[in-house]
Amino acid sequence: MPCVLSNCSNNYGPNHFPEKLIPLIINNILHGKALPIYGKGENVRDWLHVEDHARAIDVVFHKGVNGETYNIGGHNEISNLALVEKLCDLMDKNLGRAEGESRKLISFVKDRAGHDLRYAIDATKIKNNLGWTPEYTLEKGLEATIDWYLNNKEWLQHVTSGTYQTYYENQYTTR
Repeated sequence: MPCVLSNCSNNYGPNHFPEKLIPLIINNILHGKALPIYGKGENVRDWLHVEDHARAIDVVFHKGVNGETYNIGGHNEISNLALVEKLCDLMDKNLGRAEGESRKLISFVKDRAGHDLRYAIDATKIKNNLGWTPEYTLEKGLEATIDWYLNNKEWLQHVTSGTYQTYYENQYTTR
């Protein structure tokens, strides 16, 4: 059976469920809630905008060599603390708040047991062999993501309210 595989770094962008770091921070800033960061915030992740990921999958599907695996990375490695601080600054700007206002919401929580210090991915192969590189810088991607969440507050409210659980119960509960 012909197949190609891909592995990617952390995705972010529109419609991301707000239990994950970037949408959680955006939502919490909107509501003046604490911004929880594991440990000292030193954990490093590479971030890949979901649109770049979709384009990469398309390239791998059409140009990838049978049986090969391609790593898809965003070339956006940053510590969790630095990422949250960047989100705070961008949100303050977007919301017309005083510079540094959202940073006051940062709180540190106990790190998860076994939490990896760094997730990294080497995307050299997809660049060299298939010519793919991400279009979104972290700054551009975060700005687009924040814009999406600010323009879709009703969606955000709906998914954080828990009412979707009623939908699942109605759809999937055996009667």
